[in-house]
Amino acid sequence: MLYDLWRTIAAQQRGQLALHHLASGQRWTFGDLFTVGEAIRVGKSEFVFPQGHSAEFVLAVLAAWRTGKVVCPLERGQPPPVTSRDAPPPGIVHLKTTSATTGMARLLAFTAEQLAADAENIVATMGLRPGWPNLGAISLSHSYGFSNLVTPLLLHGIPLILAPSPLPEAIRRSAQGEAALTLPAVPAMWRAWHDAEAIPSNVKLAISAGAPLPIALEQEVFTQHGLKIHNFYGASECGGIAYDATETPRTDAAGVGAPVKNVSLSVGDDGCLEVRSRAVAESCWPQPGGNLCGGRFHTSDLAEISGGQVYLRGRAGDQINVAGRKVSPETIERALLKHPQVSECLVFGVPSRDAERTEEIVVTVVSREREDVLRRFALAALPAWQAPRHWWFVEALAANERGKISRAEWRTKFMRRSK
Repeated sequence: MLYDLWRTIAAQQRGQLALHHLASGQRWTFGDLFTVGEAIRVGKSEFVFPQGHSAEFVLAVLAAWRTGKVVCPLERGQPPPVTSRDAPPPGIVHLKTTSATTGMARLLAFTAEQLAADAENIVATMGLRPGWPNLGAISLSHSYGFSNLVTPLLLHGIPLILAPSPLPEAIRRSAQGEAALTLPAVPAMWRAWHDAEAIPSNVKLAISAGAPLPIALEQEVFTQHGLKIHNFYGASECGGIAYDATETPRTDAAGVGAPVKNVSLSVGDDGCLEVRSRAVAESCWPQPGGNLCGGRFHTSDLAEISGGQVYLRGRAGDQINVAGRKVSPETIERALLKHPQVSECLVFGVPSRDAERTEEIVVTVVSREREDVLRRFALAALPAWQAPRHWWFVEALAANERGKISRAEWRTKFMRRSK
């Protein structure tokens, strides 16, 4: 199915630019890409493992589709999670690797129909178009990069320009010569590009996903460049969930937009968001997951749906228990980020030495303001029991290799530091 869709796109746009790999200077039209893809041979294994940030990644995907292999994208140097002795699930064409809460890798299995449905939903919702090529700075192997860069290229004819690096100067140079571009990124990239004044003026569609987009950054970019960064919320298990299509900055940091086209959302009895669509993964593999069933994905994100908009209220597993009262870290973060001298912050709970308190609230904060000033600000903005007990000042909140700021990883760092 997927290769048939690709053949149609390649025939329709045969002479148009499909892929430009800036690091090597190589360019392929859709016709070129089809011809090269037809000639690539694959091994005997049932699995193909595309890696890296190059045309070879795209060609490996095409070769797998052509020969009926299962695609399992990997980061460069990442070991394959399956071997040639493993038999793929019936009807499965794509495996995503993701991390469970234990840190152990698990696999999400997708049919061709599910993969194509997510691409269709994203292209229709965001208005991706051939005249605005995607500038690829995010990883092709991650769910976000594959769904926003690779499948729009191969299934919808959206050209892809592969930047040699996400560094500010590389992005500035990569954008030169194009009339208009779509630039999907993660918040850490947008922050670096904005601070370096490197956001290209020809970016017509700016997208941020992978982690919450700070509302202050969204407003700063809009004020300085007139460019609206559209917040995109999704999950590996189901692809796109919600998208902020408005043309002006959000006023509520909890808002992540309206449901993606062809996606139905509801809130479960436990307060967590439920996603129903044709793009939801078939199953976890090799062990089935209890939160995936029959086109439904039950997230761990506490949510509210109001006026057709989705608002995230934290994660069920991240809630902090202070003497029997529970608070979402996001509630505290939103309050602290209103201080003009707080550029970034991350809140989490750690075990308390006082058994009656259960947990104590820690804030990792990027700010030049004094701790006593921020403590007073927190006490004025929050109930006293929600005010952080521990303040850890850092230069920046570094993201992990997936472009996310991990609450669990920063909690571990704090616990080691406090020993």
